[in-house]
Amino acid sequence: MAAVAASALAGMGSAAGQPLPVPYQGQAGQVLTLVAAQSTDTTATLIGWQRSAGGWQRGLGPFTAYVGWQGIGRASEGSTRTPAGVWGLTEAFGRRPATRTRMPYRRVDASDWWVSDTKSPKYNTLQRCAPGTCPFNEAAGEDLGQAGPVYDHAIVIDYNRNPVTPGAGSAFFLHISAGHPTQGCVSMPADNLRAVLAWLDPAQHPVINIGVSP
Repeated sequence: MAAVAASALAGMGSAAGQPLPVPYQGQAGQVLTLVAAQSTDTTATLIGWQRSAGGWQRGLGPFTAYVGWQGIGRASEGSTRTPAGVWGLTEAFGRRPATRTRMPYRRVDASDWWVSDTKSPKYNTLQRCAPGTCPFNEAAGEDLGQAGPVYDHAIVIDYNRNPVTPGAGSAFFLHISAGHPTQGCVSMPADNLRAVLAWLDPAQHPVINIGVSP
């Protein structure tokens, strides 16, 4: 899939650009659009776009992805809604070694946690501590190394990270699909996720633009 993604980018040159399926006014050189037909849908279409001299060019996809059980909209802790909006994509992690990727990548195990404890000052951050020793409520956190194959590879969605608002929602990732909607993350088949990892270039300040068809 990485080779397919690379070949899709080749020869774009300054060809006339295409309109993005949802509005975007930022400066990113790469944008993943994730668009559902309705806000209550549990699947959406993901396409990777590369900025060129002529405008936006399709560089990846389209892929079908699962979103949250409650669809797309305003996220919060305890809901199963994927957050609408534009969010940075700055790092990746996984239980398995990195495939071809330029993203900063962290290999995780059972001592790596994403904190969802709304009372903790470490809320919505990645922390490392042995199970049973963590300075937050482990029952309100996610042990990344114990989550199974869905986290063999994953990309962090920078929702509610800077600044962090307690209760606004935590632990939103692009990850491998388990074959059904999610608790709010975005999931897709492993080959497609690896293609996204291979395509993303941190020098382009990539973002994901999550929304509903106008």
